[in-house]
Amino acid sequence: MSCSMGFHSRLTSSSRIPSFEFVSGSTAVSPPAVRCPGRRSHTSSSLKVGIKIKTCSRRIDSTRCFAALNPELKTTLDKVVTSHKVILFMKGTKDFPQCGFSNTVVQILRSANVPFETINILDNEMLRQGLKEYSQWPTFPQLYIDGEFFGGCDITVEAYKSGELQELLEKASLS
Repeated sequence: MSCSMGFHSRLTSSSRIPSFEFVSGSTAVSPPAVRCPGRRSHTSSSLKVGIKIKTCSRRIDSTRCFAALNPELKTTLDKVVTSHKVILFMKGTKDFPQCGFSNTVVQILRSANVPFETINILDNEMLRQGLKEYSQWPTFPQLYIDGEFFGGCDITVEAYKSGELQELLEKASLS
């Protein structure tokens, strides 16, 4: 599966506990230091933009092992959303959306001819749950423009129809 930015792992919904790190230039922000006692973490993948997922190989109920949005995850999400003018947290990738709503937002952004990054939230349960708290928005996709949460599919469609989205994207590209 190729994408410009995403989270990849071999996780099943309740099998392993993921953590990830975002690397930008010479600085690295390591979010959720989720570790299982007595087990070593290992890197399961690395992407060309520098995001890695670490998983603990011990099988446990993930809801008992971590809070969805801890300070480290919040710091990392702050870094990710401010590092890109337009970023879409979605189900799938921009080349292979796995949800009709995510596909709709991708098509809108493409028709607006704006460069954007995507992160596949299906590959990381902790990220998916943490983003819901981070944005205070319960569904995906979630669009961020100029470091600010913009909205989901319905809001993006309405803003596109009214011309508001194009104005905001143009303003973001100039800043």
